[in-house]
Amino acid sequence: MLPFEKCPICGSKLVEKEVEKLLFGGKNTAVLKVKAEVCLHCGERLYSQKTVGRFEQIRAKLAHQETADFQLLGQSFQVV
Repeated sequence: MLPFEKCPICGSKLVEKEVEKLLFGGKNTAVLKVKAEVCLHCGERLYSQKTVGRFEQIRAKLAHQETADFQLLGQSFQVV
């Protein structure tokens, strides 16, 4: 999947896993499941270029309130 055989942070083994990624754009947040190479030792996550491009598209949509094709999960609140 990625050009790394070992974790670039600690040198340990990487395994492909499905992970949840939290993305922010403006005051909006999205959560999605994607595949990533995950270090078994330090937990570092490595994403493909395609996945990172998808993150950028989603962040832009969130920032511009273009969320019609997203599923609403609930509400978030900030406690002051």
